[in-house]
Amino acid sequence: MSLSSVSRISRPFPAARAPRPPHRLRSRPRPRPRSRLAAVTAALAVLTLAGCSGGEGGSGGGDGGGRTRSIEFGYIADYNQAGLLAIAQKRGLWARNGLNASYKVFTDGPTQIAALGAGDLDFGTIGPGATWLPASGRATVVAVNQLGRADRVVALPGSGITRTADLKGKKIAVPEGTSGDMILTLALDRAGLTRDDVRIVPMTPPTAVSALASRQVDAAALWYPLLTTVEKRVPGLVHLAGSADFADEFAFPSSVVTAPATARKERALVTDVTRVLQEANDYRHRNPGESVAITAGFLRLDPGTVAADARNTLPLSTADLVAKTEDGTVTRWFTALQRFFVRTGKLDAVTDGRKLYTGDLYTEAAAR
Repeated sequence: MSLSSVSRISRPFPAARAPRPPHRLRSRPRPRPRSRLAAVTAALAVLTLAGCSGGEGGSGGGDGGGRTRSIEFGYIADYNQAGLLAIAQKRGLWARNGLNASYKVFTDGPTQIAALGAGDLDFGTIGPGATWLPASGRATVVAVNQLGRADRVVALPGSGITRTADLKGKKIAVPEGTSGDMILTLALDRAGLTRDDVRIVPMTPPTAVSALASRQVDAAALWYPLLTTVEKRVPGLVHLAGSADFADEFAFPSSVVTAPATARKERALVTDVTRVLQEANDYRHRNPGESVAITAGFLRLDPGTVAADARNTLPLSTADLVAKTEDGTVTRWFTALQRFFVRTGKLDAVTDGRKLYTGDLYTEAAAR
């Protein structure tokens, strides 16, 4: 079945709502949950906001007395999206490169891109499901983070849903414009269904977690580690589809993005930031165990939980990413994603992958 009728998810991404400084969030007293929904929401708050421990002022000033440039960096509080930032802070990589990075936690990629557009953020992290935004000119990819396999379509145990085809007529919680949303569309198409055949309920990631755990919906399109929170409340979730099921079609790269104007006008800054990310990336690639420990400390999560999250990622060395940039592999990854978004109506046409990714600066940074 063609995907031309599959999706009607092309809606404006939400307006930016920059999170409050982490220390303020933690200083506010948390009310005692009075219901299952409140309990799950409180648990999720620990997950999504814990990463604020890295928070403001990620590193000190530049070395050697040189001028230090301050930047605001957005991220999602999981191993995939927060790992490089945690390592960069822990190992003093920002200061070494004349930068002072402050971190802001978000729950998804589209909101970070909205913040970039509003001037509330300098750099951010997105998953593959938000790649349509750089492709539409609303952001520019400056680095590939790593490849991911964390997204799932899941159903409640005892719901009678044992395969994707059983979702027909069911209520599904979906954070729109995310990689979970993408996996749902792919899974429905493979099962011979369209989005019109199911009852999609657009929700933010935290609300989707709460709704699924409190059985307000039948299924959800989410990702780990958010699903770990649900599994603690609802053991035995039925896994219907995941990123790995479509690995022959898509690489599912997560990316670091900036505003298009920044990529055009501040190439030296982009190169400096990219170099920090590359140094952190190579440390992560060489030291997976220590990287998990650093990220767990940054997110204030149990190392075992973060280690499980790390198993849903496919890290690549900087040398490998440079080679894949130069031979066109990275461009092909983004082109495949764009073709999907054209079929689902989010994009009108495929953009040259070299226009949405500053591969030349990535290669230049690696040569320093």
